[in-house]
Amino acid sequence: MSENKKGTERHRPWTEMQARSSWQIFKIMSEFVEGYDKLAEIGPCVSIFGSARTKPDNPFYKQGVDIASKLSEAGYGVISGGGPGIMEAANKGAKEAEGKSVGLCIDLPFEQTANEYIDKDKLFDFRYFFVRKVMFMKYAQGFVVMPGGFGTLDELFEALTLIQTEKIHKFPIVLVGTSYWEGLWEWVKETMLAKEANISPEDLDLVLITDSTEETVKHIDDFYQKFNLSPNF
Repeated sequence: MSENKKGTERHRPWTEMQARSSWQIFKIMSEFVEGYDKLAEIGPCVSIFGSARTKPDNPFYKQGVDIASKLSEAGYGVISGGGPGIMEAANKGAKEAEGKSVGLCIDLPFEQTANEYIDKDKLFDFRYFFVRKVMFMKYAQGFVVMPGGFGTLDELFEALTLIQTEKIHKFPIVLVGTSYWEGLWEWVKETMLAKEANISPEDLDLVLITDSTEETVKHIDDFYQKFNLSPNF
């Protein structure tokens, strides 16, 4: 085999990868365009996050239904990640209150399909996590964060980072379940703030921690007595 042919063979996989990457850009663009077009029509919403593993007999599941129902009665649509657990509870509460029930689903090899409580015209499927997260950040006028795993923490800390750095407008964030969140938040206060000074004292004010459904809804409503409802960036 000639030296030139060897070089061609060696570089072919990289060339093919470049071609695949170019097509991937168009797939990403199409997800952004579809998401922006459709979610802009839905109106003010609150996202409810939490574990996909939470069972219907869990008190947090039941509270998720109640919070979503009361948010719907207050005039907000409800956005979830579209799956089971707390996500299902959120959509169920919105559906029962005859509110807007939105599901931003993600294609995963190990998770169930979309829950049954999402409005048929408000069900979105995403291939890319980062596109889906942009939709949560742009079109949710508040975050209600219930007990969850890595994905829940990812959404929480991304929102805090973007608000802290003024990349998006401030919006209310509520952590529901003091027994679940207090250990993490004590570490934030004692280590991240007091010991290492890696955040500012006012950053702690970006979050309300509560066990109360009523306080959760009131906190979001009170915020929008002062600020207009609009996309976050």
